[in-house]
Amino acid sequence: MDSLFVVSQENSIKYRILEAAAPYLEGKTVKDLVIGISLIGCQLSDDSLGVSYMLRHGLPPECSAFGYAQEAIGKPAAEIARWFVDGQDNLQRSIGNAVLTAASQALDIADDTDTACFFGMDIKPTDTLGMIGLIKPVAKVLEDKVKEFYVFDAGASAFGNTVQLCSMDMQPEILPKCTKMIITGSSTINGSIDELLAMCSNAEQIALVGSSTPMFPEAWQGTNVLTLAGSWWKNEEKDNLFKAISLGGGIAQVQAYVQKKIAYVK
Repeated sequence: MDSLFVVSQENSIKYRILEAAAPYLEGKTVKDLVIGISLIGCQLSDDSLGVSYMLRHGLPPECSAFGYAQEAIGKPAAEIARWFVDGQDNLQRSIGNAVLTAASQALDIADDTDTACFFGMDIKPTDTLGMIGLIKPVAKVLEDKVKEFYVFDAGASAFGNTVQLCSMDMQPEILPKCTKMIITGSSTINGSIDELLAMCSNAEQIALVGSSTPMFPEAWQGTNVLTLAGSWWKNEEKDNLFKAISLGGGIAQVQAYVQKKIAYVK
């Protein structure tokens, strides 16, 4: 998307996340990684697990382009987490994101057990709801619960979907009209989050959702993000989780190992 939107490095959400995560990365190393075609898994030296979405589109085609992943094992977690902000491609940034989601297990974050409330938001029939990053099960439930519903997903737009997707170039027109927003955590990986939040400045509530959501509430203060609805993973299920990821499994295939979490931004 062509844009004149500019955000200074020190004020970008990604750098604020890295800064907020620093105390929880200290003294830890990357113990293990698994890279699937849908998800990426990381285990830190304290055995905490993190998972990140694999942004497949836009990756370089060379078969040896991703050798840096092997170099991450044994490195300080803080060093590999920096890939989240300065990685050379979506995979490297996703590995950094997985390190951050693992480190978030050191925080005090509540379980998300309220099945009647979507990601902590008060969604009403009068709302205009926007979704950045298609989550099909959620979209199918919510499309009939609001006045208007708009879904954007650059990757999914290339394939047939049962949910109507909006053209990406309509974001500057539609997003300012949305009263509520659901944005997937992968928007922090591809670097679009700051621009998206700027376009969603009229939204009353925004939820960052999914396994790639970096759950460090301090980093989101001063924005209109209400909740960080992410995931922790059952550390004792590491072998099963990594096996499923290695076989191309997505969220549906790893549900047995997830702990849904929700953090409110104050």
